[in-house]
Amino acid sequence: MVHVAGSVLDPDLGDHVCLPFEDERERMTATRLFTMNGLRRRTKVVIITHADSPERTRDWLAPLVPGFADAESAGQVEILACADTHFTNGSFDPGRVYAGLADANDRARRHGQHGVYALVDASWGVGDVPGHAAFEAAANELFGERWLAAVCQYDRRLFPRDAIERAASVHPISPEQALLRFANTCSPRGLKVWGDIDLTNRPAFASLLGRLEEEPGEVVIDASGLDFIDAGSAQLLTVTAMARPRGSTVVVCRDTMARVLRLIRADEYVTVRRVGDV
Repeated sequence: MVHVAGSVLDPDLGDHVCLPFEDERERMTATRLFTMNGLRRRTKVVIITHADSPERTRDWLAPLVPGFADAESAGQVEILACADTHFTNGSFDPGRVYAGLADANDRARRHGQHGVYALVDASWGVGDVPGHAAFEAAANELFGERWLAAVCQYDRRLFPRDAIERAASVHPISPEQALLRFANTCSPRGLKVWGDIDLTNRPAFASLLGRLEEEPGEVVIDASGLDFIDAGSAQLLTVTAMARPRGSTVVVCRDTMARVLRLIRADEYVTVRRVGDV
């Protein structure tokens, strides 16, 4: 298992992170570090608040981040209320979330910034924990183009322990769990994954595979950079392949993963190509 407590606040574009916190001091420290790292990486930093207002957040954050005022004036930092990014007429609106992030990326590119760093107060979803987790899982698809990094802050005082665990599992990255990174690929369509996959982030991996089931023609899952996958997570590849025309799902992997796929008889449905044979 990879311990990523430090790197979750300095994510790569493409990372979708769950970050639980214990108290206000911890939340504020994380917000400061995340903002500074986003500015250092020359991304557009978008902070989406819920428990706190944008005005109060600006009041305490600005003095802690060198160059904050200039960055905000230049449009490199935005602080927005969750009500204005996640909801329409009081109802949760996933389409508005996606459109808002895409618009932020367009504006970032026009200003020479490299992508979007989004910090989201996840307490907006405390009233519907299963629905919130389902949204987080579905949102993983956004990160495959690798222009967005998001850290979702979960307040342990609001969310029960099982809700925190569920939220962490549908995020590819969270402290104290395996770290999974991924990218969408094309020609043929598919997915590139690297890092580690185990029980801790298996639901996140499942969400990535789900979109491939409806793809026409061959899909290629490039797992050549994967350091570890457990048998249960590898079984998800079999499920994906069984939902598609036989032989049209290709997995490129190292010998160690090929052995796992053979042990679980996934190679009856998955076309396995070892790295040295590609």
